[in-house]
Amino acid sequence: MRRILLVNICILLVFASISYWSTQKNHIEAAMAESTAEKKESTQQTEESKPKEEEKKEIEEPKEYIKWVDFGVSKFAMTEAYEYDKDTYGTELHLSWIDLLAWSAAHTGGNFENDRTVLNCMQELEEQIGQGETLAKLTKDLEYFSYYQEAYTAVLGGMVGEYEIEVPVEGEEGRKQWEKRYGLKAFSPIAKGFPYSDYDDFGASRSYGYKRNHLGHDMLGQVGTPIVAVESGYIEALGWNQYGGWRIGVRSFDKKRYYYYAHLRQGFPYQPELKEGSVVLAGDVIGYMGHTGYSTTEDTNNIDQTHLHFGMEIIFDESQKDGNNQIWIDCYQIANFLYRNQSEAARDDETKEWRRIYLMKDPSAEAYERSADYSMYP
Repeated sequence: MRRILLVNICILLVFASISYWSTQKNHIEAAMAESTAEKKESTQQTEESKPKEEEKKEIEEPKEYIKWVDFGVSKFAMTEAYEYDKDTYGTELHLSWIDLLAWSAAHTGGNFENDRTVLNCMQELEEQIGQGETLAKLTKDLEYFSYYQEAYTAVLGGMVGEYEIEVPVEGEEGRKQWEKRYGLKAFSPIAKGFPYSDYDDFGASRSYGYKRNHLGHDMLGQVGTPIVAVESGYIEALGWNQYGGWRIGVRSFDKKRYYYYAHLRQGFPYQPELKEGSVVLAGDVIGYMGHTGYSTTEDTNNIDQTHLHFGMEIIFDESQKDGNNQIWIDCYQIANFLYRNQSEAARDDETKEWRRIYLMKDPSAEAYERSADYSMYP
């Protein structure tokens, strides 16, 4: 009997406690709401009474942007994604190659070493799109898809799209005509017909000046090999650097990519009309392979092996460009993918310069005018 009484008392205490805390919760929430309303009203009054001079001194919130990209997309994955993009362009089945790659990365954690796994991921997305699903719905809850989409857009965003290019007229030697296309509008950094060798040397140690990692891709060839602009953009850096020797830096129009071409030829490193601010189109011959650099003395050959140092820096915020948080990616796979699209060049015997044979019109460059003294083309 006594035990039953104790149990009943405990039950009453529990209900009383619940009732109490329920009431207290309502009071607390009401108090918080009232406090929030008072703060909001106070803030509004403060803002209204704030002098205009103080309004101008508002502290901006720190920007949120990607701080690091480990780009490990394989040539195989880029090729498969690109072919689907190109083949389905203009249809309801179309998917950007970047979206296909981001989808695969979200499922593999950015690992593209297994071609079969990557292909299965892409085919799964292609099949679901074919069944009427939308990319937005399929990726709504897909963790890290948005990250990979933004990161890969920054790396590959200017390489595929609509453009016009000259092509030879069949059966009429020397005659060319303009052709509208959709597809790969980025080019290999080495002109067509010029041999080179390479391997993945990103991250290898370097010791000149100070110990550091190699943040680019070396493409070994012959002195004077024409070097080509991979993507349309403008010259952001031009001249001598003790590490890179004669070098050219080209910035993409969306400012996301900085292409670095270093160790150019002694005496005649790049096209003479180029200067900082000059606009170049993808496929333009911009310089010549050499082995300058590793010297504070300008125009010095101090590197044993003739090669092009080809680098890609990815920029999400301008503070990263020359700051401590630079993002240089391994572009070995990209260089091998771009081998499929090489720019043909011909030598002018009088000036000894090489110029592209087939001109190009890139819509991304329409908003930018060529420099007045940039006379590479009419």
